[in-house]
Formats: sequence, C-alpha cells, structure tokens
Amino acid sequence: MKKFTGLLFIFLFSSLTLLAQLPFDTSFARTHYDKYEYMIPMRDGIKLFTAVYVPKDTSKDYPFMLNRTCYSVAPYGPDKYKLLLGPSPEFMKEGFIFVYQDVRGKHHSEGQWEEITPFIVNKKGKEHDEASDTYDTVDWLLKHLKHNNGKVGVWGISYPGFFATNAALCGNPAIKVVSPQAPVTNWFLGDDTHHNGAFFIMDEFNFDYWFANSTNGSTKNNMPSLDLKYSDNYNFFLNNIPTVTDVNKYYYHHLVRFWDTILMHPNYDAWWKARDIRRFMYHVKPATMLVGGWYDAEDQWGTVQTYESIEQKNPGHPNMLVMGPWYHGGWASMNMDHLGDIPFGFNSSRWFQKNVEFPYFMHYLKGTPMPDL
Repeated sequence: MKKFTGLLFIFLFSSLTLLAQLPFDTSFARTHYDKYEYMIPMRDGIKLFTAVYVPKDTSKDYPFMLNRTCYSVAPYGPDKYKLLLGPSPEFMKEGFIFVYQDVRGKHHSEGQWEEITPFIVNKKGKEHDEASDTYDTVDWLLKHLKHNNGKVGVWGISYPGFFATNAALCGNPAIKVVSPQAPVTNWFLGDDTHHNGAFFIMDEFNFDYWFANSTNGSTKNNMPSLDLKYSDNYNFFLNNIPTVTDVNKYYYHHLVRFWDTILMHPNYDAWWKARDIRRFMYHVKPATMLVGGWYDAEDQWGTVQTYESIEQKNPGHPNMLVMGPWYHGGWASMNMDHLGDIPFGFNSSRWFQKNVEFPYFMHYLKGTPMPDL
C-alpha cells in the first residue's frame, strides 16, 4: 500500500508539474467557453459525434475551427473539457467556435470505418466519402449554431491531416482555409504503412491492433490484450515474426481487418491507387497551408507530395508549404527547442504557431493582414 501511495504521489506531482509548465491557463477553456455535444446527420442518415466549444461572449460572431479525427474527441461529456482548444493557445485566447468530430465508424460516431476512404468524384444521392461528411458537417453547423460569421477553418495532423485534405476538396464555400499537417496521402509509396513499397512492419504492428479497438464492429473496445513484453525491437521481430503472415498466427488471429487487407495487396495495385488523394486535387478553393517536419519518419512524404499536387493542379492558388526541423507533429508541441542532442537555440514550434500558423488562419477567417512570410 505504501508503494502504491508513493507511486500515486509521484504521478500526481508529475502531472501538476507538467500542467504548471504549459504556456497557457489550463482553466481558460472552461471559464471562457460553453461545451455542447451533437450527433450530426450525414446525407445517408449516419450520425457523427461532434463536440463544440462556443465562446461565452455572445456579443460578436466567430468563425469555426474544425478538426475531424479518428483518434477520439475525448474527453466526452458536456462538463468535460479539453485543456487546449485549437492548434495553439493563440486560437483559444482569440475566440473561435471549436468543433471536434469523431469520423465515421470511430469512437462515438455511427457508421462503418474504412481506411483512407477513396474520394468519389461527382457523388450522387447518398454516396459519401470523407469530403462529403465534411461538407454535411459544415452545412449543419452553419444552420444550427448561433453567433458564427459564416467562415470555417480546418486543420489536422497525420490521419486527421488526411481528413483536412478532404475538406479542401469538399466544395463547401464556407471553408476558407485548410491546413493538412503531415497528412496521410499514399500508404504504399511513402507514408506510414510502406516507404517506397517497403513494409513498415514495426510501426504497423504496434499501431493496427490498438487502432482496431476503437473501430465500430463486434470487437470494438473488446480486443484481447496482446500482452507483449520486449525491450529490443530488432530481436523481437527477427525471432518472433519470421514472416508477416505469422502475425495472424501468433498475435492478431484475423481480428484486424486492415492487416488482412495489407496482406491481400502486397503490390501497388488498384486498391492502393484508388486511395491516392493526389489524383483528385483539382478545383481546390480554400487557401491551403501544408505543414511537415524534415525528421518525420511517418508522413513527411505526404506533406510535400500534397503540396506539389495542389500547386500543379491549381495554378495561382494560395498554397503554402512549411517545413521545419521537427519530428511527427513536433510543430504542434509547446516546446520544440531541440531534436535529440541538437539544440535549436529557440522554441521553434511556438515560433511557428505565433508567427505563421495563427496569423495565416486569422487572415482568412477574421480579415487581418496577411503575415509577411
């Protein structure tokens, strides 16, 4: 009991120390915003769970900041608040209507999940994809939430970056600016699952099983524990997984649909090509800002490739690429002042947030001058 009490004290002390080090008031969201939760209907009748944080000050109208995610909009419950709203503290202090949505088939949303959902050109009737779900969400928000100024900004990192890319294609005129950050773009040629066709087995093995637990279906929140205990990645995969098919034999037991799908498509075939969103990056209307890190081992490829695709297919479009000395998502951290043993001499992530990201969104959503970049 004494050992448990000691560990609990260390955990609480560490947590309080971490909160004290954050560069913003962690009570700000609760004291300045009201939280609401909705199930927003899509065109095919499926409803998506959406958490909305609205400024308590109703004397003026605000733009929306939308983040669609497959990683959960937690915490759930109208009395449970995120500590930080938006990409950085500047957004939360400025005042926006922040919208977080569980995408189709994940967490508290209805529907069936599909990996890197193919974009459908010229959708008809109830046909849907991530772009149409974005369109329908924005349309509902504009009609049902008061004190909005009719403008929407969208951002997302990694898989949510893929949803942000889809937002740029959805065609809703209210969406004025989109920032796909380290966006999943092509899982065979360069992002996550494969790097130039080489299977990224360590990351995929660790990620897929965990990810399947939040997917709608019979095993949702009920995946058996893998109970893996190893300290040496190289020896574990060398000695315990002779071939990728042995993953099902010893660990997954065909409980992870995407793993089975990968095995069915070992080459760059039509299944993978249909999920390359670069093919559809025509007629992009919102301003776009692609963000990535030179030391991102997961989705650096997608950042550069999505930027190039927009640039080539949309001449003259306001399209920006920001690359920095960051690991995956490092630009969103509160203190990216070094990488490994290399000091930068300044906080590169907070510099980006204050001088690039925030002013860029402010220009398109609140009409402030474009930052001199």
